[in-house]
Amino acid sequence: MSIIVVYTIVSLSALGVLSAIILYFVAQKFKVVEDPRIDEVEEMLPGANCGGCGFPGCRGFAEAMVKADDISNLNCPVSDASGMAAIASYLGHEAVKAKPKVAVVRCYGTCDNRPKTSNYDGAPTCTIAASLYTGDTGCTYGCLGLGECVDACNFDAMYMDPDTGLPVIIEDKCVACGACVRACPKDIIELRNVGPKSRRIFVSCVNKDKGGVAKKSCSVACIGCGKCFKVCEFDAITIENNLAYIDYDKCKLCRKCVAVCPTNAIHELNFPVKKPVQPKVEAAKTAPKTETATKVEPKAKDSDKDISKENNV
Repeated sequence: MSIIVVYTIVSLSALGVLSAIILYFVAQKFKVVEDPRIDEVEEMLPGANCGGCGFPGCRGFAEAMVKADDISNLNCPVSDASGMAAIASYLGHEAVKAKPKVAVVRCYGTCDNRPKTSNYDGAPTCTIAASLYTGDTGCTYGCLGLGECVDACNFDAMYMDPDTGLPVIIEDKCVACGACVRACPKDIIELRNVGPKSRRIFVSCVNKDKGGVAKKSCSVACIGCGKCFKVCEFDAITIENNLAYIDYDKCKLCRKCVAVCPTNAIHELNFPVKKPVQPKVEAAKTAPKTETATKVEPKAKDSDKDISKENNV
């Protein structure tokens, strides 16, 4: 073996050892120590990776939960209250109960209420259709009916109604992840509080045109008349850009706004059917008659008749 080969082996070995030592110290200097609790919290999450929490998957949400000093603003929409309480207890925090929410479709422009003015013959996605034209009806704000929100739902909580052409939310399956909200290019889907006994009131319209234009394009559009605003006693209704909006945190579910809406744009869900109020006039007619006492003159006897005849004679 020549001396050159020996020098080559020795130099390469020395260089390898030196590089290993340098890499070791660099790794120790810049190593990232990950909290082992992140893995534990991730295991406690549902693992849907829906992004409804605002983080990139359950791993990102778990890291945020572990690093946060206050978890009151962090909530997994897929996990139930007991699951979030278990995570909070594990991290040494007090569990914060978030109000459950559900998705609602703020458009009731069915085929009957909103007649078509044209036919779309392009890519069957709402995003592409919205970027190409305003829609196949006179309303430029309403649902396009191509079902992109249904495709975005990972929990089978939505379907397209073939009769109305609108998406329908299955409340029992909806976890309020917000995937359908983000998928809709028209912003007609909103997350609202489930409400007591699953009762909700909202304006099922997003049309910002003036009253006459909105009414012409859809028979159940909000025309911004302000009647609901005037009748609300809880400051829950605001009107902006010719459109009424009901704040679900302020709404007391009195349903007065529903009764005064001239176009039936305000929808009420899961309420008992109101009994029809009988008018006072008809009530008076149908009320049972009460008997009144009348004075009856006693009939004259035969003897009295004879006496009266004799007196006359």
